[in-house]
Amino acid sequence: MSRPQEPHRPFFHFGNPFRMISPKGSHLSPKLVALLNTFEETLAGRLRKLNPNDKDDVLSLSWMKLAMESLCGTHNDIKTLISEIDLPVSDWDEKWIDVYLDISVKLLDVCIAFSSEISRLNQGHLFLQCVLHNLDSTSSNQFIRARSSLDGWRHHIGSKNPRVENCSTILDKLVESLDLPKVKNSAKGKLLMRAMYGVKVLTVSVCSVFAAAFSGSAKKLLDLNVAETYLWAQAFNDFQGNVNGEIRNVFSSGRFMVLKELEAVDGIVKELYPKIQDGVGLAEGKAFHSSISDLESKAQKLSQGLDLLTKEVDGFFQILLTGRDALLSKLRSGGAVSDQMLAGNVGAQVVR
Repeated sequence: MSRPQEPHRPFFHFGNPFRMISPKGSHLSPKLVALLNTFEETLAGRLRKLNPNDKDDVLSLSWMKLAMESLCGTHNDIKTLISEIDLPVSDWDEKWIDVYLDISVKLLDVCIAFSSEISRLNQGHLFLQCVLHNLDSTSSNQFIRARSSLDGWRHHIGSKNPRVENCSTILDKLVESLDLPKVKNSAKGKLLMRAMYGVKVLTVSVCSVFAAAFSGSAKKLLDLNVAETYLWAQAFNDFQGNVNGEIRNVFSSGRFMVLKELEAVDGIVKELYPKIQDGVGLAEGKAFHSSISDLESKAQKLSQGLDLLTKEVDGFFQILLTGRDALLSKLRSGGAVSDQMLAGNVGAQVVR
Protein backbone atom coordinates (compact mmCIF):
# COMPACT_ATOMS: atom_id res chain seq x y z
CA MET A 1 0.00 0.00 0.00
CA SER A 2 1.48 3.30 -1.06
CA ARG A 3 1.51 6.24 1.29
CA PRO A 4 -0.46 9.35 0.27
CA GLN A 5 1.75 12.11 -1.04
CA GLU A 6 2.69 14.42 1.79
CA PRO A 7 1.89 18.10 1.30
CA HIS A 8 4.69 20.46 0.42
CA ARG A 9 5.87 22.82 3.09
CA PRO A 10 5.25 26.40 1.98
CA PHE A 11 7.69 28.53 0.04
CA PHE A 12 9.31 31.18 2.18
CA HIS A 13 9.61 34.58 0.55
CA PHE A 14 12.14 37.22 1.46
CA GLY A 15 12.66 40.87 0.63
CA ASN A 16 14.50 42.59 -2.19
CA PRO A 17 18.25 42.07 -1.64
CA PHE A 18 19.07 45.39 -3.34
CA ARG A 19 17.49 47.16 -0.40
CA MET A 20 20.05 45.47 1.80
CA ILE A 21 23.05 46.03 -0.45
CA SER A 22 22.53 49.48 -1.95
CA PRO A 23 20.57 51.80 0.36
CA LYS A 24 21.05 55.53 0.50
CA GLY A 25 24.33 56.78 1.87
CA SER A 26 26.32 53.59 1.32
CA HIS A 27 27.93 52.15 -1.83
CA LEU A 28 30.20 49.21 -2.52
CA SER A 29 33.65 50.00 -3.90
CA PRO A 30 34.85 48.09 -7.00
CA LYS A 31 37.05 45.94 -4.72
CA LEU A 32 34.12 44.98 -2.50
CA VAL A 33 31.94 44.26 -5.54
CA ALA A 34 34.65 41.97 -6.92
CA LEU A 35 34.96 40.13 -3.60
CA LEU A 36 31.20 39.70 -3.33
CA ASN A 37 30.91 38.47 -6.92
CA THR A 38 33.69 35.93 -6.36
CA PHE A 39 31.95 34.67 -3.24
CA GLU A 40 28.57 34.37 -4.97
CA GLU A 41 30.03 32.73 -8.08
CA THR A 42 31.81 30.18 -5.89
CA LEU A 43 28.53 29.45 -4.10
CA ALA A 44 26.78 29.03 -7.46
CA GLY A 45 29.46 26.55 -8.49
CA ARG A 46 28.98 24.52 -5.33
CA LEU A 47 25.23 24.42 -5.93
CA ARG A 48 25.68 23.27 -9.53
CA LYS A 49 27.99 20.52 -8.35
CA LEU A 50 25.34 19.38 -5.85
CA ASN A 51 22.65 19.24 -8.53
CA PRO A 52 22.80 15.56 -9.56
CA ASN A 53 22.89 14.60 -13.23
CA ASP A 54 21.25 11.29 -12.38
CA LYS A 55 18.21 11.32 -10.07
CA ASP A 56 19.42 8.02 -8.59
CA ASP A 57 22.37 9.90 -7.09
CA VAL A 58 20.04 11.90 -4.82
CA LEU A 59 20.46 10.74 -1.24
CA SER A 60 23.25 8.32 -1.88
CA LEU A 61 25.76 8.55 0.96
CA SER A 62 28.37 9.83 -1.52
CA TRP A 63 26.02 12.69 -2.48
CA MET A 64 25.31 13.47 1.19
CA LYS A 65 29.06 13.53 1.85
CA LEU A 66 29.46 15.98 -1.06
CA ALA A 67 26.64 18.13 0.35
CA MET A 68 28.31 18.30 3.75
CA GLU A 69 31.64 19.13 2.08
CA SER A 70 29.85 22.03 0.34
CA LEU A 71 28.61 23.34 3.68
CA CYS A 72 32.11 23.13 5.15
CA GLY A 73 33.58 24.92 2.14
CA THR A 74 30.95 27.66 2.12
CA HIS A 75 31.28 28.36 5.84
CA ASN A 76 35.04 28.58 5.39
CA ASP A 77 34.47 30.93 2.44
CA ILE A 78 32.54 33.37 4.63
CA LYS A 79 35.43 33.41 7.14
CA THR A 80 37.83 34.20 4.31
CA LEU A 81 35.55 36.94 3.02
CA ILE A 82 35.37 38.60 6.44
CA SER A 83 39.17 38.65 6.50
CA GLU A 84 39.43 40.00 2.94
CA ILE A 85 37.05 42.89 3.49
CA ASP A 86 38.90 43.79 6.69
CA LEU A 87 35.85 43.93 8.91
CA PRO A 88 37.02 43.42 12.51
CA VAL A 89 34.56 42.15 15.09
CA SER A 90 34.81 45.47 16.90
CA ASP A 91 33.00 47.02 13.90
CA TRP A 92 30.15 44.51 13.94
CA ASP A 93 26.70 45.66 14.90
CA GLU A 94 25.36 43.86 17.97
CA LYS A 95 22.43 42.57 15.90
CA TRP A 96 24.80 40.84 13.48
CA ILE A 97 26.54 39.18 16.42
CA ASP A 98 23.23 38.07 17.91
CA VAL A 99 22.18 36.55 14.59
CA TYR A 100 25.49 34.72 14.10
CA LEU A 101 25.58 33.29 17.62
CA ASP A 102 21.94 32.22 17.50
CA ILE A 103 22.33 30.52 14.11
CA SER A 104 25.57 28.79 15.07
CA VAL A 105 24.16 27.22 18.23
CA LYS A 106 21.10 25.97 16.32
CA LEU A 107 23.31 24.44 13.64
CA LEU A 108 25.41 22.76 16.32
CA ASP A 109 22.21 21.15 17.61
CA VAL A 110 21.37 19.99 14.07
CA CYS A 111 24.86 18.48 13.69
CA ILE A 112 24.45 16.61 16.96
CA ALA A 113 21.11 15.21 15.75
CA PHE A 114 22.61 14.09 12.43
CA SER A 115 25.62 12.52 14.13
CA SER A 116 23.39 10.60 16.51
CA GLU A 117 21.34 9.24 13.60
CA ILE A 118 24.39 8.20 11.58
CA SER A 119 25.74 6.46 14.68
CA ARG A 120 22.40 4.71 15.20
CA LEU A 121 22.36 3.48 11.60
CA ASN A 122 25.93 2.25 11.93
CA GLN A 123 25.00 0.30 15.04
CA GLY A 124 22.69 -1.73 12.82
CA HIS A 125 25.81 -3.13 11.17
CA LEU A 126 26.34 -5.29 14.27
CA PHE A 127 23.10 -7.14 13.56
CA LEU A 128 24.20 -7.79 9.99
CA GLN A 129 27.58 -9.08 11.13
CA CYS A 130 25.77 -11.51 13.42
CA VAL A 131 23.62 -12.65 10.50
CA LEU A 132 26.65 -13.30 8.31
CA HIS A 133 28.50 -15.09 11.11
CA ASN A 134 25.58 -17.40 11.83
CA LEU A 135 24.96 -18.18 8.17
CA ASP A 136 28.49 -19.53 7.88
CA SER A 137 27.18 -22.65 9.58
CA THR A 138 24.49 -25.15 8.53
CA SER A 139 23.41 -25.73 12.15
CA SER A 140 19.67 -25.26 12.73
CA ASN A 141 20.44 -23.20 15.84
CA GLN A 142 22.62 -20.88 13.76
CA PHE A 143 19.78 -20.33 11.29
CA ILE A 144 17.48 -19.42 14.18
CA ARG A 145 20.04 -16.94 15.46
CA ALA A 146 20.47 -15.49 11.99
CA ARG A 147 16.75 -14.92 11.63
CA SER A 148 16.64 -13.33 15.08
CA SER A 149 19.43 -10.95 14.04
CA LEU A 150 17.53 -10.05 10.87
CA ASP A 151 14.49 -9.28 13.03
CA GLY A 152 16.71 -7.14 15.25
CA TRP A 153 18.10 -5.22 12.26
CA ARG A 154 14.66 -4.51 10.80
CA HIS A 155 13.35 -3.29 14.15
CA HIS A 156 16.44 -1.16 14.76
CA ILE A 157 16.39 0.49 11.33
CA GLY A 158 12.64 1.10 11.51
CA SER A 159 12.76 2.94 14.84
CA LYS A 160 12.65 6.72 15.11
CA ASN A 161 15.30 9.07 16.46
CA PRO A 162 13.73 11.85 18.60
CA ARG A 163 16.65 14.17 17.92
CA VAL A 164 16.06 13.98 14.18
CA GLU A 165 12.31 14.39 14.65
CA ASN A 166 12.98 17.67 16.50
CA CYS A 167 15.12 19.07 13.66
CA SER A 168 12.08 20.56 11.94
CA THR A 169 11.50 22.97 14.82
CA ILE A 170 15.12 24.10 14.71
CA LEU A 171 15.10 24.47 10.92
CA ASP A 172 11.87 26.48 11.00
CA LYS A 173 13.54 28.89 13.42
CA LEU A 174 16.55 29.11 11.12
CA VAL A 175 14.21 30.01 8.24
CA GLU A 176 12.87 32.89 10.34
CA SER A 177 16.46 34.15 10.73
CA LEU A 178 16.91 34.38 6.95
CA ASP A 179 15.49 37.90 7.07
CA LEU A 180 18.68 39.85 7.56
CA PRO A 181 19.06 42.67 10.10
CA LYS A 182 19.11 46.17 8.62
CA VAL A 183 22.53 47.69 8.09
CA LYS A 184 23.07 51.44 8.19
CA ASN A 185 26.03 53.34 6.74
CA SER A 186 28.33 50.34 6.38
CA ALA A 187 29.11 49.02 2.92
CA LYS A 188 31.17 46.19 4.38
CA GLY A 189 28.35 45.31 6.75
CA LYS A 190 25.87 45.14 3.88
CA LEU A 191 28.22 42.93 1.90
CA LEU A 192 28.62 40.63 4.90
CA MET A 193 24.87 40.34 5.44
CA ARG A 194 24.29 39.54 1.78
CA ALA A 195 27.00 36.87 1.78
CA MET A 196 25.72 35.38 5.03
CA TYR A 197 22.27 35.13 3.48
CA GLY A 198 23.68 32.83 0.80
CA VAL A 199 25.42 30.70 3.42
CA LYS A 200 22.22 30.39 5.44
CA VAL A 201 20.07 29.46 2.43
CA LEU A 202 22.44 26.67 1.38
CA THR A 203 22.77 25.44 4.96
CA VAL A 204 19.05 25.37 5.74
CA SER A 205 18.24 23.69 2.43
CA VAL A 206 20.85 20.93 2.77
CA CYS A 207 19.95 20.33 6.42
CA SER A 208 16.27 19.99 5.53
CA VAL A 209 17.19 17.35 2.92
CA PHE A 210 19.20 15.43 5.54
CA ALA A 211 16.33 15.70 8.03
CA ALA A 212 13.88 14.34 5.45
CA ALA A 213 16.20 11.44 4.59
CA PHE A 214 16.92 10.49 8.20
CA SER A 215 13.31 10.82 9.38
CA GLY A 216 11.68 9.15 6.39
CA SER A 217 9.32 12.08 5.88
CA ALA A 218 9.04 14.58 3.04
CA LYS A 219 7.38 16.97 5.50
CA LYS A 220 10.87 17.87 6.71
CA LEU A 221 11.74 19.40 3.32
CA LEU A 222 11.82 23.19 3.10
CA ASP A 223 11.19 25.18 -0.08
CA LEU A 224 12.96 28.55 -0.13
CA ASN A 225 12.16 31.22 -2.68
CA VAL A 226 15.31 33.22 -3.51
CA ALA A 227 15.29 36.53 -5.41
CA GLU A 228 16.84 36.37 -8.88
CA THR A 229 19.19 39.24 -8.07
CA TYR A 230 21.70 36.86 -6.45
CA LEU A 231 24.33 35.39 -8.76
CA TRP A 232 23.67 31.95 -7.25
CA ALA A 233 19.84 32.16 -7.38
CA GLN A 234 19.31 30.12 -10.56
CA ALA A 235 21.76 27.44 -9.46
CA PHE A 236 19.96 27.19 -6.12
CA ASN A 237 16.49 27.02 -7.66
CA ASP A 238 17.63 24.25 -10.03
CA PHE A 239 19.25 22.34 -7.16
CA GLN A 240 16.27 22.71 -4.85
CA GLY A 241 13.72 21.80 -7.52
CA ASN A 242 15.55 18.66 -8.62
CA VAL A 243 16.56 17.33 -5.21
CA ASN A 244 13.35 18.12 -3.34
CA GLY A 245 11.29 16.94 -6.29
CA GLU A 246 13.04 13.57 -6.46
CA ILE A 247 12.74 13.02 -2.70
CA ARG A 248 9.02 13.74 -2.84
CA ASN A 249 8.66 11.31 -5.76
CA VAL A 250 10.37 8.61 -3.70
CA PHE A 251 8.08 9.12 -0.74
CA SER A 252 4.93 9.35 -2.87
CA SER A 253 5.76 5.93 -4.35
CA GLY A 254 5.34 4.42 -0.90
CA ARG A 255 9.01 4.05 -0.03
CA PHE A 256 10.11 5.38 3.35
CA MET A 257 13.76 4.27 3.21
CA VAL A 258 15.36 6.80 0.88
CA LEU A 259 19.07 6.40 1.64
CA LYS A 260 20.28 4.41 -1.37
CA GLU A 261 22.81 2.21 0.40
CA LEU A 262 20.40 1.51 3.26
CA GLU A 263 17.64 0.63 0.81
CA ALA A 264 20.02 -1.76 -1.00
CA VAL A 265 20.74 -3.63 2.25
CA ASP A 266 17.06 -3.73 3.13
CA GLY A 267 16.29 -5.27 -0.26
CA ILE A 268 18.73 -8.14 0.38
CA VAL A 269 17.38 -8.62 3.91
CA LYS A 270 13.84 -8.95 2.54
CA GLU A 271 15.08 -11.43 -0.06
CA LEU A 272 17.01 -13.50 2.48
CA TYR A 273 14.48 -13.46 5.30
CA PRO A 274 11.94 -15.98 3.90
CA LYS A 275 14.77 -18.33 2.93
CA ILE A 276 15.55 -18.86 6.61
CA GLN A 277 12.59 -20.34 8.39
CA ASP A 278 12.21 -22.44 11.51
CA GLY A 279 15.90 -23.22 11.60
CA VAL A 280 16.06 -24.49 8.04
CA GLY A 281 17.83 -22.87 5.09
CA LEU A 282 15.25 -23.16 2.32
CA ALA A 283 17.66 -22.39 -0.46
CA GLU A 284 21.12 -23.67 0.38
CA GLY A 285 22.20 -23.61 -3.26
CA LYS A 286 23.93 -20.94 -5.34
CA ALA A 287 21.05 -18.46 -4.98
CA PHE A 288 21.20 -18.66 -1.20
CA HIS A 289 24.96 -18.12 -1.06
CA SER A 290 24.68 -15.36 -3.65
CA SER A 291 22.24 -13.51 -1.34
CA ILE A 292 24.67 -13.90 1.55
CA SER A 293 27.50 -12.53 -0.58
CA ASP A 294 25.35 -9.58 -1.70
CA LEU A 295 24.40 -8.83 1.90
CA GLU A 296 28.04 -8.82 2.96
CA SER A 297 29.16 -6.45 0.19
CA LYS A 298 26.21 -4.06 0.51
CA ALA A 299 26.45 -3.99 4.30
CA GLN A 300 30.13 -3.13 4.01
CA LYS A 301 29.40 -0.35 1.50
CA LEU A 302 26.74 1.08 3.83
CA SER A 303 29.06 1.01 6.83
CA GLN A 304 31.93 2.65 4.94
CA GLY A 305 29.62 5.33 3.54
CA LEU A 306 28.27 6.13 6.98
CA ASP A 307 31.81 6.37 8.38
CA LEU A 308 32.82 8.87 5.67
CA LEU A 309 29.66 10.92 6.22
CA THR A 310 30.34 10.96 9.97
CA LYS A 311 33.73 12.56 9.34
CA GLU A 312 32.17 15.30 7.21
CA VAL A 313 29.44 16.07 9.77
CA ASP A 314 32.08 16.17 12.51
CA GLY A 315 34.15 18.50 10.35
CA PHE A 316 31.19 20.85 9.88
CA PHE A 317 30.55 20.76 13.63
CA GLN A 318 34.15 21.77 14.30
CA ILE A 319 34.00 24.63 11.77
CA LEU A 320 30.90 25.99 13.50
CA LEU A 321 32.34 25.53 16.96
CA THR A 322 35.73 27.10 16.25
CA GLY A 323 34.13 30.04 14.42
CA ARG A 324 31.79 30.65 17.32
CA ASP A 325 34.58 30.36 19.90
CA ALA A 326 36.83 32.70 17.91
CA LEU A 327 34.11 35.34 17.69
CA LEU A 328 33.35 35.14 21.41
CA SER A 329 37.05 35.34 22.24
CA LYS A 330 37.44 38.51 20.16
CA LEU A 331 34.32 39.99 21.72
CA ARG A 332 35.64 39.36 25.22
CA SER A 333 39.08 40.79 24.48
CA GLY A 334 37.64 43.82 22.71
CA GLY A 335 34.86 44.51 25.17
CA ALA A 336 32.40 44.63 22.27
CA VAL A 337 29.86 42.33 23.84
CA SER A 338 27.14 43.12 26.30
CA ASP A 339 26.60 41.28 29.60
CA GLN A 340 23.25 40.11 28.27
CA MET A 341 24.85 38.63 25.15
CA LEU A 342 27.46 36.84 27.20
CA ALA A 343 24.82 35.44 29.52
CA GLY A 344 22.72 34.18 26.64
CA ASN A 345 25.44 32.82 24.37
CA VAL A 346 28.73 32.27 26.14
CA GLY A 347 26.98 30.17 28.73
CA ALA A 348 25.56 27.84 26.13
CA GLN A 349 27.20 24.46 26.48
CA VAL A 350 27.53 22.18 23.48
CA VAL A 351 27.26 18.55 24.51
CA ARG A 352 27.70 15.75 21.97
